[in-house]
Order: sequence, then C-alpha cells, then structure tokens
Amino acid sequence: MIDDLVNVGDFERAAVERLDAGVAGYFFGGAGDEVTLAENVAAWSQWRLRPRVLAGHGEWTTRAAVLGVEVSMPILVAPVAYQRLVDPDGELAMAQAAAAAGTVMCLSTLATSRPAEVAAAAPDGRRWFQLYCFRDAGVTQALLDEAIGSGFEAIVVTVDAPRGGHRERDLRTGFKIPESLGVPSVQAALGSDRAVTIEETFALMDSELSWTDLEKIASDCDVPVLVKGVLTGEDAALAVEHGAAGVVVSNHGGRQLDCTVATADALVEVIDAVGGRGTVLVDGGLRRGTDVAIALALGADAVLVGRPALWGLAVGGAPGAQRVLELLRAELELVLALCGCASPEELSTSHLRR
Repeated sequence: MIDDLVNVGDFERAAVERLDAGVAGYFFGGAGDEVTLAENVAAWSQWRLRPRVLAGHGEWTTRAAVLGVEVSMPILVAPVAYQRLVDPDGELAMAQAAAAAGTVMCLSTLATSRPAEVAAAAPDGRRWFQLYCFRDAGVTQALLDEAIGSGFEAIVVTVDAPRGGHRERDLRTGFKIPESLGVPSVQAALGSDRAVTIEETFALMDSELSWTDLEKIASDCDVPVLVKGVLTGEDAALAVEHGAAGVVVSNHGGRQLDCTVATADALVEVIDAVGGRGTVLVDGGLRRGTDVAIALALGADAVLVGRPALWGLAVGGAPGAQRVLELLRAELELVLALCGCASPEELSTSHLRR
C-alpha cells in the first residue's frame, strides 16, 4: 500500500482514514483557532525558486553535515510524543526508519520507549534526545544520563512549553492519553513502580527555566545542546551566548501559542542573530522537498519533520516512515538538479525570490 502513496499529502490522508478521531486530533491539531498551524505550512509557499541552468552537473547528492557529522539528507526526524498511539512499536519503529534512511531521529522525553530501548532497536542509527527539564534536577539528570549513556549524540532542550497549549480538538473529542501508556523514561527516573500519566509528568516539569539553567545544562553536558522553540533573534543570540551549540526555529508545530509567527518567517531573523556561531535548524509545516530547499537556501543547516514521519508510521510502520523520508529526499534531490546545485550546501538566497 505505501508504494502507492506518492507524497506526504497522500500519507496524511491515509493516516486520517486509519486513526481514531481522538488520536488523529491529538497529532494533527494545534492551539486555539489553529492559525499558526495553517500558516506554518502556507509560509513556505510564499517563496519562489530561481533555478540556474547549464551548471554542468551530472550527479547530485543530498548528503549534508549536521553538528559536524554526515547524514544522508538534511532532513531529520523531529521529536513527537506517544508514538505507540499510532503504531505498536512506536518510537522503536521510527528509529529504525530513520536509521534505514540514513538520518537522525530525535526522541521525545514523552516517548513510549526509553532511550536505551530505542538505541537497542536501531543500534546503527543516529539519535538525539529532546529534553523537558524537571523541577527535581535529579530527574532531569537521570534522563540525560540514560540518553547520553545510550549513545544519543545531542540534547535538544524544548523551551516553549512552560504550560501546555489550549488544544481545542482534544476538548471536542474528549481525547486523553491512556494512563496505561505512561512515560517510561520519566517513570524510571522517578523510580516509580507504575506508569506516570501525562498530567503527572507536566506537573513535575520546571516552568521557571531560565537562561542560567540552560547555561548549566550546556556546560555539564558531554554532547552538544540545542535550544528548541526559538522564534526571535533576541532569544537566538541569548541561546548561543549561554552555551547552546545551536537553535531550532520552532513554534511547537502550532500546538502551543496560536498566532505566533510561522517558522519560515522567523528563520532569517534567527540566522542573522546567530551569525554563524551555531547550528540553525527549523521545523514546522515542511511538506515538500521544495520547502526543505527553501529553508536551506535561507540559511538553515537542516530541517526537522514531525507530523509527516508520524503519518508514515501510522500508515505503514517503520517502512511507512522510511518511505516518507525517502520521498522528501528524492524531492530535494530533484530541486537541487533543477536549480543547478550539486549538493544542499550550494543553495543560497540567490536561488530565492519572495
């Protein structure tokens, strides 16, 4: 079946048909009136490509370096919580898909598998860990210790969720995360003998996180630390000044604060503020290889995709998620060829018009 689906939109429609309405609403929905959710997608289409011809290239590659290590494509898998809601193997299957596609998977703190389990499921894969910080520093440290000890190569601190967003689709369907699903990594860090619910997990998180806290995390970590949830140049500059190796331009997929700026529109401001002092990644609304190319041409080092990979997982497990990643890679390669670029690093603002 997955071979008959030819783009991300096909996988989205197939996932809607397959998933329960409550689960679909949880993953597909956004905050408030979902203005940001829609504008994240639409903002990429406000740019136009300026192809260059007769470039003399006969071969093209999508390979790129992210945090100094090569990946098959500058398209990484964003952290998405509770993946066993859409597939029995959840994050284990997603890690296998990313490894097979030759790219990075970022595992959520709110995953339904522990970091060590994900590492065992895809031992040759590259992995990052998305971190929510807890009021109890011991819990945060236990999460970091397991992830880094399991070979996770970077820590991605999410900073745009001191409180959960107002997601009205969940209110309408009455959807709640099943208590039995739990958050295994947090359960282990707490030493709990039962599953920890989403409500309990958020109640334990540190809503008073500051730049001083970030600086301590970055200085104590043996791996690079990225800050996810940055939308302004001011915060991007502060992130690198406080020890971050880079930032992820993100509005949490439109799931936190509605009517925030679309990530495509925030990207240039952030890149200018970082000024080459760190890595700049972006997520939100990327659905085509053309979107990826636009992000790279604007100056992003790579992009992350969350919902598209999840739709692949929902429709076809690990092979479905891998197929989505490969479709995006193939689309990006075609853009490179038609824009006269042999590799992603050759894309620049000269290939764009607003």
